[in-house]
Amino acid sequence: MPDITVLRTGAHGTPMSEYAAALRERLPECDVALARTPADERDLVADARVVTGVDIDEALLSEADELELFAGAYAGYEHLPLDALRERGVAVTNAAGVHAPSAGEQVLGYLLTFARRLHEGWRRQQHREFRHYRAGELKGSTVTVVGLGAIGQGVVQRLQGFDVDTIGVRYTPEKGGPTDEVVGFDDEALHDAFARTDYLVLACPLTDTTRHLVDRAALNTLPPESVLVNVARGGVVDTDALVSALRREDLRGAALDVTDPEPLPEDHPLWNFENVVVTPHTAGQTPEYWNRLADILATNVPRLDADEELQNRVA
Repeated sequence: MPDITVLRTGAHGTPMSEYAAALRERLPECDVALARTPADERDLVADARVVTGVDIDEALLSEADELELFAGAYAGYEHLPLDALRERGVAVTNAAGVHAPSAGEQVLGYLLTFARRLHEGWRRQQHREFRHYRAGELKGSTVTVVGLGAIGQGVVQRLQGFDVDTIGVRYTPEKGGPTDEVVGFDDEALHDAFARTDYLVLACPLTDTTRHLVDRAALNTLPPESVLVNVARGGVVDTDALVSALRREDLRGAALDVTDPEPLPEDHPLWNFENVVVTPHTAGQTPEYWNRLADILATNVPRLDADEELQNRVA
């Protein structure tokens, strides 16, 4: 029976066969099996010490008698049956950090698009209008990054050299961070930061604290020339409040890689704003996804054998 079972559901439009191949390359001493059908999954998890994939439901988990580690293929893990995994003594890891380079680059692309008004240039190209418009500079602006995990830090790292001021928002501001200033989620500090923000970048998990963090009050606090960028989760933003702010021209624009609802319905008003860029949850897409995820699991298999602390352990 396999040491590692790779479940069949892929991620970001890439097949799990690539992930299995990357694991075999890094762990030649391990038997890595790829499940291709539901029946394969049930058979292959039965004696596997490690199972990896996007999700594992309780029915499949009940078949995994020897399971010691479930290696999640997403950074998020709220969808997993954590209580059932805990009861069985199964460790859980996630893909935190895998998305940081691609998401950081995508955020930088959004910021430069709005700073230089490249979206307006694209619009005029579609109408074959060779007509000048005024563009700005990213230099001298203030970028506030909510969430200083791997993605948030990746954003800040890529802003170095652009001569911008940065504010970070995190649960434990006393830990500091890579930004010029760090604040917490208390209303006074948060709204003071928002009031000084030119670009608000959301890179945080969706929690009770961050759900609708960007609501009507927050949008009223942001300067009218500010731009909202969301690569976190759609629910961090109150969508109705955002639409209202855009209609009132209380924001310069928004770049949304995630929305609430998601997918965004065809008749949703956000599609109709010329100052809104919508991408279909692509910030995490990278050809290096499976290689980076395989690196994490290849690090953790020897640690599992030695009963050492696991990289990216979440439960």
